[in-house]
Amino acid sequence: MMVKQLKRIAIKIGSNVLTRKDGTLDVERMSDLVAQIAVLRTQGIEIVLISSGAVASGRNEIKPVKKLDAVSSRQLYSAVGQAKLINRYFELFHEHRLVCGQVLTSTENFSSRTHYLNQKNCMETMLENGVIPVVNENDAVSVTELMFTDNDELSGLVAAMMNMDALIILSNVDGIYDGNPASPESKVIREIPEKADISMFIQPEKSAFGRGGMLTKYHIARKVADEGILVIIANGTKKNILPELAAGGEAVCTRFLPAEKPASGIKKWIAHSEGFARGAVCIDRGAEEVLYTAKATSILFVGVTRISGSFRKDDIIRIINEDGRQLGVGRAGYDSEKALALMGKRKARPMIHYDYLCLLDSSDTGNGKPPDNKLQTEYQIR
Repeated sequence: MMVKQLKRIAIKIGSNVLTRKDGTLDVERMSDLVAQIAVLRTQGIEIVLISSGAVASGRNEIKPVKKLDAVSSRQLYSAVGQAKLINRYFELFHEHRLVCGQVLTSTENFSSRTHYLNQKNCMETMLENGVIPVVNENDAVSVTELMFTDNDELSGLVAAMMNMDALIILSNVDGIYDGNPASPESKVIREIPEKADISMFIQPEKSAFGRGGMLTKYHIARKVADEGILVIIANGTKKNILPELAAGGEAVCTRFLPAEKPASGIKKWIAHSEGFARGAVCIDRGAEEVLYTAKATSILFVGVTRISGSFRKDDIIRIINEDGRQLGVGRAGYDSEKALALMGKRKARPMIHYDYLCLLDSSDTGNGKPPDNKLQTEYQIR
């Protein structure tokens, strides 16, 4: 893919790229990556940067007065480190006569359509004025159940929200290997066609300093590529990697080829909001069968057998079948109280309109297997 086709790129820099072996921030590498981004900006490419590194920045600045649990220590280090990190980015970009701005976000900013659009408008305004958004999770106020899986998930959400041409995920390896990366016989899978499943090649280990790993990167990359966005997983420790990737060069990396038919903006939001669902609607077997036909089908109340959770109109809710297996997600056409009153009725507007419905792939629903008892219990009528 040539540079002229890439007008807008999301770049995610992982913890293992920005962090030294002792867990502190690698300022030299950070400076080098900023210089590479500056080169892309001279080529007219708009950049949104999703950067880890706040915890690493704060770790060597403060010593807790007592032993802290994992969440508290993360909040402390990130609160101190985020200020240091964004200040460092500001100084480095300023050396290239560029301006960056901080965007701290949380799952709440993606679960609500209003918050989602406000956040999108903020970043659009920044890009229009030549400002590079530097995005990170607001770890200082996040708690375990409200956190993103990691910044890979956040980068996928941002790429979809901002209608990026490409998402580049920088790690400390060259890409996805066809075997154990430590084995000299293993090779990087250079190109992954649309809908291809290579999950059997992924090593399950998580990164040393981040919360995710290659398996998370794969699932995010697959979802984003299926929405029409080119995704590249590459080694952020290599010199000049970003300009080479943007130019479509021969740099060793894994490219997920984008779907030929990009999803609409609302569909992208719904597809990425599965983890933020407020409740669930259960449909009978007849409705489930119709849902998987070639005909565009909405979720009608006549096929609804259960409603669970408390949600408002336009919230994201899950769609499950009578076995408790999740089929997809969608935007609720009614609040939960009204939906309960209309359950089983024939003459009513759809519970979820087809335009606001997203079915999950079998890989996202456990390969057709029903969820565990804990998940099934969650969907019982309350």
